This record gives sequence, C-alpha cells and structure tokens, in this order.
Amino acid sequence: MKNTVLAKRYAKALFAVGKEDGAYADYARVLNELAELYTGMSQVADALTNPMYPEDVRLKVMESLVKALAAPPVMVNFCKLLMEKKRAEILPEIAEVYQEMLDEDNNLLRGTVASATELSPEVNDKIKATMEKLTGKQVELTNRIDPGIIGGMVAKVGDLVLDGSIRSQLAGLKESIKGRE
Repeated sequence: MKNTVLAKRYAKALFAVGKEDGAYADYARVLNELAELYTGMSQVADALTNPMYPEDVRLKVMESLVKALAAPPVMVNFCKLLMEKKRAEILPEIAEVYQEMLDEDNNLLRGTVASATELSPEVNDKIKATMEKLTGKQVELTNRIDPGIIGGMVAKVGDLVLDGSIRSQLAGLKESIKGRE
C-alpha cells in the first residue's frame, strides 16, 4: 500500500534536520540501505512489521539494523520513531522521497537508457552529455538491456524521453503507411 503523503512528511522532516547538521547525504545512505534490506529480504520486513512479534522485539531488530549500518544518532532516533509510530512499512517510500529531495538539492536527475545491446562508454557519455544539455542539470544514467527494442536506444530522464529505437521507427512507418491508404 502506497502512503506517499506520510512518506513525504517523514522525508521532509529528516531532510530538514540533515540540511541543518550537514549529514543529509549520510542519512540518504542509511535510508537507502534500510529500504533495500526491507524490500529485498522478506524476513526483515516481517521482523519489523509483523504484529505477532512484541513491539520491544521489533524495536530491537531495528536498533540492530541501524547499528550494523553505522547510522548516525539522528538516524537511530528517526528509526525508533518509525517503529514507535508503527510506520516501518513506509520505509522504502521514505527513502525514495528522501533521495528525490537530495537529488533536487544537488541539481541531479536520474534516468535510464534501454538498448538492445550493451552500449560503449563513449556512447553513454554522449547520451549523458545530450541529456544534461537538454535538462540543464547533472544526469546520472542507468543502463539496461531490452531485446524488444530491436536496435537503437530509449533514454528517459524525468519527463524527457528520447526514443531512437528501431521498434518505434517501425511503428511510425506502419502508421504512415496506414495513413496513405
């Protein structure tokens, strides 16, 4: 269940504290690692949210996690607050919203480049430079291989989509042929 309103409130509060004490990047690291554990390991999610376990046990699990991640004291308190308010299930959403706020503050956009085959570093650099020129922001791209593209690539950064795939070119050709009939 998505609960973005609550996630935004918690992320905004933590971000404000992080900006104030200058440790907001470290908070992002801890949040992202906790969210990864929560979504990647069902045992962690269960241990933090299952009402069958006593509250003190769930709190100790969270304390152990943040201790293992070498979290700053503010993050330890933040995670305890999440447990006390029974909000551990929105941890991944908080991490996502917090990362967006951090990226916005750093003038950074994240995007993906999908291609039929792996792209060379030179092509990646050209795509990144083009996206940075078009958006006016720093761009961080993640590559993924999608054989359905046939050839070419599709780059997405925020709302901007550059589709140079053979699949879309063939679809356009098909539409133009239909239009002539």
